[in-house]
Amino acid sequence: MSIAEALAAARSHGVARLDAQLMLAALLDRPRSWLIAHDEEPLDQTQGAVFAHWLTRRRDGEPLAYLLGEKEFHGLMLRLDPSVLIPRPETELLVDWGLRVLEARPSGSAGCRVIDLGTGSGAIALSIKHDCQTAEVTAVDASPTALAVAGRNSQALNLPITLARGSWWDAVPDQCFDLALANPPYIAAGDDHLAALRHEPQSALIALENGLADLDRIIAGAPVHLAAGGWLLLEHGHDQATWVRQRLAVSGFTDVQTLRDLAGIERCTGGRALPATTSAFRVVSPAV
Repeated sequence: MSIAEALAAARSHGVARLDAQLMLAALLDRPRSWLIAHDEEPLDQTQGAVFAHWLTRRRDGEPLAYLLGEKEFHGLMLRLDPSVLIPRPETELLVDWGLRVLEARPSGSAGCRVIDLGTGSGAIALSIKHDCQTAEVTAVDASPTALAVAGRNSQALNLPITLARGSWWDAVPDQCFDLALANPPYIAAGDDHLAALRHEPQSALIALENGLADLDRIIAGAPVHLAAGGWLLLEHGHDQATWVRQRLAVSGFTDVQTLRDLAGIERCTGGRALPATTSAFRVVSPAV
């Protein structure tokens, strides 16, 4: 089977040409441009068998990131497997907000204690550490397999972080942080979107109480784990921003605000643990 024939097979399976090219590029360890210029090059028997298997999995809806075992996020190439969620571009909004919080500190990020609750692949924690090398970053997850993925990414990227196993704040008893970030499960059981996410770990997607249970637990436990002036930043569902703002406010947070993603959706909400000059809610659109 040649590269051209492999691409034709992908088309007959209903697999997008770009996806097929990316699979072949990974399989042959060549750039896509090389594939285009060498479409008569043959695949050996093993490569042909692997590609055929990948085509079947991709046709069945398995995400390309799981087939290739990697996904780019915030400029970092992360290794992945089906034990962790695939990092989404929308979550980069949360990371960027966290970086601005650190940059605004009088001493910058030096010695700043940061926690990523529900780290999965380590995407948020490692992105923060990459851009703020002097920050002390802790990554928490209840899943030992997810922590193993995060640990491998930490080593591969030479970005040292502390890994802690446990459910949300329970993993870090008696510890205090200057910045907490979380992209927890927030989809309600039975939500129509879950069908398209069936290959990803459901425990990292679905939350009880109409998708709000884990957000509620994180907010409830935050005050005793945040330093004075510390920020809690949360990613949430498209229709949950009002609830999150109200929950933060009644928990004593100030400067409560929401950021919209590039699609105009209220995507991330956060607040400070220290009384500030204003506690009015704000909804902020992304800079363009």
